[in-house]
Amino acid sequence: MRTLRTVRTTARARAAVALTVLAMATSCSLVGTGDDEAADPGAGDTTGDASDTSGTAGELGGEVVLLTHDSFALPDRLVADFEAETGIDLAIRPGGDAGALTNRLVLSKDNPQGDAVFGIDNTFASRALDEGVLAAPAGSPAWPAGVEQYALPGDDEQRLAPVDTGNVCVNVDTSWFAENGLEEPETLDDLTDPAYEGLFVTPGAATSSPGLAFLLSTVAEYGEDWPDYWADLVENDVQITSGWTDAYQGSFTQGGGKGRRPIVLSYDSSPAFTVAEGSDESSTRALLDTCFQQVEYAGVLEGAENPDGAAAVVAWLQSPQVQAALPESMYVFPVADGVELPADWARFAERPTDPYEVDPAEVAAERDDWLREWTDVTTR
Repeated sequence: MRTLRTVRTTARARAAVALTVLAMATSCSLVGTGDDEAADPGAGDTTGDASDTSGTAGELGGEVVLLTHDSFALPDRLVADFEAETGIDLAIRPGGDAGALTNRLVLSKDNPQGDAVFGIDNTFASRALDEGVLAAPAGSPAWPAGVEQYALPGDDEQRLAPVDTGNVCVNVDTSWFAENGLEEPETLDDLTDPAYEGLFVTPGAATSSPGLAFLLSTVAEYGEDWPDYWADLVENDVQITSGWTDAYQGSFTQGGGKGRRPIVLSYDSSPAFTVAEGSDESSTRALLDTCFQQVEYAGVLEGAENPDGAAAVVAWLQSPQVQAALPESMYVFPVADGVELPADWARFAERPTDPYEVDPAEVAAERDDWLREWTDVTTR
């Protein structure tokens, strides 16, 4: 999605170059560039055994096909080191966002197209589990410290291993509000206030992973009355785009173009990428009372041709080296404890203390109905 550098660029350039990558993922989610200038693989530390990828070169070997969403990216040197240590030839095959990836797995479950998967998030994870596309690991995997809190409820067999996390949050252009003498919104309710008419842009729930996460935030906040909230948003002239890039880059005032809307759905990490050169302040802010937590998982596919190699790949994704590289490679937070964040993240990527959550089982049962109703309300 974007590239973070030690030497800062302008805020608009960061939004144009860096944040483009951010939302393909947690289609993300959130995304990266695969650049070799990502985080130092030696940075940070964890206390589990996840750095053990099950052996030395020659003990594993063979090809492992890793299916991912389009935003997967890690420094080339990390991949090369992993292949050298294990003898595995890692073939990475991206295919759409988290929803498209999950659908692909379900449709091909009788003839799996890979050995392992990365990028199923908590809005789609229950479908993958219910459809039986994931294999139970042999034994109990040794997850690093801190990871257990992100385990998917109900996944007692640990078929999905947490790898990264982040929050989808409404963001505001603080400089725009200061220049126009208008108080910034803070809550979901505020977005329906006539004072903010025509100022909010969001990717759609039916076409975007962050858009779906925002819909789930409103379900968590308003319960059965969430359609009324969306009707109020429509009445207040919300703009709905097909994806995050169109919303942030095209319509947001701090994006890469000439956007006119100073309120956008993005991520809790976004303000770390709108810091102007020579400035100690970000020109954007995440509204921490509007956030929905996303977690991305990896797992071994049922019917994998190389299940041992696939399990080693999953363990590698939780290793200290990969966890340390995640912020600057895929612009998400590591799930393991003790990983040092980049300086701008530590200062400007403030995280919510109580993000919205919806039970994955409820998401699985209601997702299609919610999306049909959401489409009906927003296209009247």
